[in-house]
Amino acid sequence: MLFANSSLRYVLLGFSDFPQLRIYLFLVFCTMYFLTLLGNLIILSCIVYDKRLHSPMYYFLSNLSLVDMCFTSTTLPTLLSSLISNMRSIDFLACFVQMFCFISFGNLENNLLAVMAYDRYVAICSPLQYTRVMRNSLCIALVFISWVGACAHALLHTLMVVTLDFPAVSLVNHFFCEISQVLSVSSSDTTINYILIFTEGAASVGTPFICIIVSYIKILLALLSLHSRDGRRKTFSTCSSHLTTVCLFYGTIVSVYFRPSSSSSGVGERAATIGYTLLTPMLNPFIYGLRNKAMKNAMDKMMK
Repeated sequence: MLFANSSLRYVLLGFSDFPQLRIYLFLVFCTMYFLTLLGNLIILSCIVYDKRLHSPMYYFLSNLSLVDMCFTSTTLPTLLSSLISNMRSIDFLACFVQMFCFISFGNLENNLLAVMAYDRYVAICSPLQYTRVMRNSLCIALVFISWVGACAHALLHTLMVVTLDFPAVSLVNHFFCEISQVLSVSSSDTTINYILIFTEGAASVGTPFICIIVSYIKILLALLSLHSRDGRRKTFSTCSSHLTTVCLFYGTIVSVYFRPSSSSSGVGERAATIGYTLLTPMLNPFIYGLRNKAMKNAMDKMMK
């Protein structure tokens, strides 16, 4: 089936609704992409360079920075290329490689946010046993399971789409091969695909989110049990950066996938998709770097 469809092409409409804004959009997105790569590379370099940051929290953060760079690089080059030239088509194999990578890294970021929430829960609710619980073997296992689970989830959905039939040239109303938009141009019955998205897909996204909610409920209860105002402030500051990232990531996802069906394929969806594919990865280094004293000290030390 893969070789039979190798001659198919998909035309990504992207932001072609605004031809007069193409150069401005290119400059804006190119700048944001550069800041995303630079910011996350600095965070990653600081964690590797400074041995004081070789702890579970920063180990997870380094993985998040790596995933952010990969996640953004999955879609932004295609978008930038379509804005600067008229080449908006993508072949069958490239489309589904992009789909697999996008689903993998998006789901992996979701998993890592849940792992980081668990790390904050242990640090706040069981500080005396933190070192014993969050040992190196457990941290490596949690990240490994996150990667394997995300890749298996992406492979399942991508293979289910590959088996469908498509016209020789398909118009995809997005700036990358987003799975729901690709399904909408298929000439096959996609009922099973959508059932899979609403069941397994919802579970793979919802389970980490529920873990984050449960972790923060327990953290909140621990905060309420503290009688010292300074203690509450210090405890809250240890998870404020992660909580900000969670709100940004899930807030933009909700704005894309929980919209009325009548407006789900318009410019609003594409603009909102920029939120979690580019805006959140770009802001993460600022959130964790500027609000974290240890990270700022590591940056100063590395720059000097």
